[in-house]
Amino acid sequence: MNVAKETAGYTATQILLHWVIAALVLFQLVIGEDIKPAYRAFSQHSSPQNDDLINANIHVYVGLLVLLLALWRLAIRLLRGVPAPPPEENMLFKRIAMATHFLLYLFIFGMPITGALAWYFDLDAMGEIHEFAKPIIIAVVGLHAAAALWQHFFVKSDVLVRMLRPAKQRMS
Repeated sequence: MNVAKETAGYTATQILLHWVIAALVLFQLVIGEDIKPAYRAFSQHSSPQNDDLINANIHVYVGLLVLLLALWRLAIRLLRGVPAPPPEENMLFKRIAMATHFLLYLFIFGMPITGALAWYFDLDAMGEIHEFAKPIIIAVVGLHAAAALWQHFFVKSDVLVRMLRPAKQRMS
């Protein structure tokens, strides 16, 4: 994803948004199946059980929150920029990191959009795309987390640390 400029590190807001979105995405992956009974009931033109409707609404509203926070995060990224990969990083790994970040952004936008289209407009094809994407986002999130840990423990770069502490605090 192209950005306005490179910076020395992330701001506290960028870091907070990263971790809040990550937590909400994990929450969605864990409770995501809870929406199915209500969705099935609506698709069959019947009323869902109250508990099913509550669970579905939690999933839908958390998904919409992810979308709003992702928009905020993307705006900051485009306006402020992001740190460059470590200069000693292998070009292949830089490309994998760029592709992984692109996919993460695609999913944090695409999952809430396809889910909302399925839920609010009864578009079954969007629901199928939403469901199909679930194992893919799990794999991409896993790759992202594994790469950050690999960078920290084996490469000994600051890639993980810069997503834990704002740039000003690291530079002192």
